[in-house]
Amino acid sequence: MKKVLTIAGSDCSGGAGIQADIKTITAHKMYAMSAITALTAQNTMGVYGILEATPEFVAQQIDCIFQDIRPDAVKIGMVANSEIIKVIVDKLKQYDATNIVVDPVMVSTSGCKLLSDEAREALIELLLPMGTVITPNIPETETLCGFSIQDEGDMIRAAEKIAKRFQGAILVKGGHLVNDAIDLLYENGTTNWFRSERINNSNTHGTGCTLSSAIACNLAAGCSLTESIGNAKAYLTGALKAMLDLGAGSGPLDHVYRI
Repeated sequence: MKKVLTIAGSDCSGGAGIQADIKTITAHKMYAMSAITALTAQNTMGVYGILEATPEFVAQQIDCIFQDIRPDAVKIGMVANSEIIKVIVDKLKQYDATNIVVDPVMVSTSGCKLLSDEAREALIELLLPMGTVITPNIPETETLCGFSIQDEGDMIRAAEKIAKRFQGAILVKGGHLVNDAIDLLYENGTTNWFRSERINNSNTHGTGCTLSSAIACNLAAGCSLTESIGNAKAYLTGALKAMLDLGAGSGPLDHVYRI
């Protein structure tokens, strides 16, 4: 059985964060492990509290995992602060981790800020360069590139600018654009578009966590990056099409629709 580690925050309501990651990994018939960076008090309507883990405890969790059950892929989500980011980077280097998917979580689906300003620079300078692929959505991409993105041409320009700072591939998720559900993979100067039908479902809590975890699962299985993204998008589309409707706000996906 392939093993996947998620390093992220906990969502007590189960729709995003490590809960979404573990469900996604399990749905891919893989073994899920987690290193928790923060506890959050949240639901479909918002984030009401964040309790950050200490950097030392995050390091201890990662040590316990890599020294016993080495993961075949690592997904990184909410990282909370710069000290935790530095610890994660140090540990990934120490254990020579592979197949690293970094989802630069800065803002929740409900619009709540999940990353402090001082942590943003550490994320950009230290953690993102570790990624085999990074998966920013449009608002996150705008933060990374420094200009507004309105169309596919802007997505390409943004990816080109971001790529000058990072060695890995960039998946710009275009779900925030009005016209189409389209994502751009920019890798080594080449572009690859992933187009899929836009699902008319307002329940999108945890979609970013779910997609990045699914990509990690496919990388763990030995798929190419292009195959991994295509398969992950198909899985996410199915989870949205299942039309689960829970909560009063932006509800969660049906991660186990295949089971």
